Amino acid sequence: MDCGTLDGKVLAQAKRKLEARRRQNQKDYDIHLQEVYNKSPRVYELDIELRNTMLELTGIALGISDAQQIEAIRCKNLKLQEERKNELTKTGYPADYLDESVLCTKCNDTGYIKSKICDCLIEFYKEEQKESLSNLFKLGHETFSNFKLSYYDDTLPETGVSPRKSMELVYETCIEYARKFGKNSRNLFFNGNTGLGKTYLSACIARVVSENGYSVVYDMAGSIFSKFEDAKFSRTENTEERRNDIKRYLECDFLIIDDLGTEMTTAFTVSALYEIINTRLVTSKKTLVSSNLTLNELEHRYTRQIMSRLEGEYQVLTFYGDDIRKKKLDQI
Repeated sequence: MDCGTLDGKVLAQAKRKLEARRRQNQKDYDIHLQEVYNKSPRVYELDIELRNTMLELTGIALGISDAQQIEAIRCKNLKLQEERKNELTKTGYPADYLDESVLCTKCNDTGYIKSKICDCLIEFYKEEQKESLSNLFKLGHETFSNFKLSYYDDTLPETGVSPRKSMELVYETCIEYARKFGKNSRNLFFNGNTGLGKTYLSACIARVVSENGYSVVYDMAGSIFSKFEDAKFSRTENTEERRNDIKRYLECDFLIIDDLGTEMTTAFTVSALYEIINTRLVTSKKTLVSSNLTLNELEHRYTRQIMSRLEGEYQVLTFYGDDIRKKKLDQI
């Protein structure tokens, strides 16, 4: 997974799941072992003898034994292993019933091959990130294939504008953005009234980008600024957790800031927003900002410095039409 930066919080959760799976695997093995020992005490005796041969081999490693002794121990070990297999089959078990199995033969369930993260841990990471995003977006079914352009009017009589055609362009832009996401991608700014699919398409992009191995963090603007404030001023026990949250916002490959402009605007929120946008631009990290307000309306809330970065470094996608959520309720 060399395409992106791993989210430390998600990676820690993935490690815990891998460790839990490893412990369960060991527990299952111990149950099988005790089961066999109860039915065949001879297998237990053979295992003790096999362990003793390993102790003898330790002596070899220390230079205590000569070549003749090494060969004798090797032959003895092979004979014990053969007898153990025969004893297992005689008792009614497969010959490999007590072979110690691991989930991943590449890393022996450690999650790492030397200093490199193993593919097995990456799969746990992807699953954890997908689950995390689904919980945040709450719906879990946000995919491009489920997005319905039919909810948008073909033409508005009063303006002659076709929301459907406009949204078709937005939709196709989002698909292409997600598919080609990388270090050369632009940042995105979604604006438009509530209920037009901004959060939905944000989730669709997040799903594809995360599945392609990039770290994705989604949060509401108000929640983000609250955590910045807690990290700076709070002296409670969760201060360290908040600092880690800030690090995630600044360092993840793709950050989605939803509903910008709905929070209470203060000098602190303006400062926090500038830090997020500027830091991520400088480090070439990609950001999607979603708002019910236009850039002009946001300029009245924030500084010209912030707006110049949004205007110059973000691709603006405007969402048109009537509230889809209301239409869905009317159809029930």
